[in-house]
Amino acid sequence: MHRPQWTLMLFGSIALIGAAYAFADAAEDRHEVLWRALASGGHVALMRHAEAPGIGDPAEFDLDDCGTQRNLSGQGRAQAKAIGDRFRANRIASARLHSSQWCRCLETAHLLDLGTVQSNPALNSFFRDDARESQRTAAARQLIRTQAGTDSDTPLVLITHQVNITALTGAFPASGEIVVVKPTANGVETVGRIRIGETD
Repeated sequence: MHRPQWTLMLFGSIALIGAAYAFADAAEDRHEVLWRALASGGHVALMRHAEAPGIGDPAEFDLDDCGTQRNLSGQGRAQAKAIGDRFRANRIASARLHSSQWCRCLETAHLLDLGTVQSNPALNSFFRDDARESQRTAAARQLIRTQAGTDSDTPLVLITHQVNITALTGAFPASGEIVVVKPTANGVETVGRIRIGETD
């Protein structure tokens, strides 16, 4: 005897819902491991600045004039604050914050509200300046190596750009996404990724 079609659909829906919950639980567990790794030391949060609509910057932008740059939207500011809240919810009340000198990165860093922000040219974008990629990537690796283990009670958080994170890890992060890494003899090893607002 064949089951009625509605019965098969019901069982299919239940299976899909169960799979979705299992996936969410697995992601949550994975993120908990990453947050604990950041809190315990020896790991670094590479974070792409929060939502800033557009690509790159105007041709004649000036690092000292935020009005000439691509900046955070209202949604991006709210996102940065929510990310700071997520750090605190995971027992990270303060961090050593290093930021690119671009305004959208500095504003993201300040809105996290996790401590004093230090601007660092090693984290500056090279989106339209490929000649600087190797130098800035090497400087970022050096920053990670020298700073990652110096104060295990205060995690290191580097706020930078997609191209910088991709050069370091191969990952292509979304706005506000965190790539957790640890230093190695030859560079960095990616441990995992945290995307706030999804399953975080």
